[in-house]
Amino acid sequence: MTDDDAHLQPVVAAEFSALADQLETLADARWDTPSLCDGWRVREVIAHVTMAARYSGDEFMARLQDCHFDFTRLSNQIAAEDARLPTADLVAGLRSEVMQHWTPPGGGYHGALNHVVIHSLDATVPLGSTRRIPDEAIRVVLDDLTQGGGHARFGIDIEGRRLSATDMDWTFGSGNELCGSGEDLALVMCGRTVPAGRVAGLPL
Repeated sequence: MTDDDAHLQPVVAAEFSALADQLETLADARWDTPSLCDGWRVREVIAHVTMAARYSGDEFMARLQDCHFDFTRLSNQIAAEDARLPTADLVAGLRSEVMQHWTPPGGGYHGALNHVVIHSLDATVPLGSTRRIPDEAIRVVLDDLTQGGGHARFGIDIEGRRLSATDMDWTFGSGNELCGSGEDLALVMCGRTVPAGRVAGLPL
């Protein structure tokens, strides 16, 4: 947590709660729907998102050490293991006090918001959800991915491109234009493949 982004904590908490609301009545079979994360179903995504609700800092570090500090390996391992939990437990993790105030190491609430928003979309877009992430939240994510340079972590190059949201007042950059909803632009900048027809323009 940092002093300059503490105002985002209620936004983060609201997104975790909204995701829980979306999933709590989902039939068990639909938790096996492939997500936008390669190799993960909806249940693996939610198991990943809620890790902090089940593992203390010491437990997490011990497991990370066992994986030779390979975070990707540990994430895949925990997602595979904890995806077997009852779906009610996974939803409860989203509603937990821990997740409502969670921040990633060094990432503050900006990092937490990016995490919950992108993974929410990873899980719910393939389910055909019609809920929109509030403009207040998606705008922060878009700014973090562009001005903040977050897109580079996913190997995405936005230099010489203009990104234009079609559902809100947000643009970035100049050059060949890519248009889509704020949510879909965020997903593209995170290296996700969105359903056909949802963005227009040359791919990133």
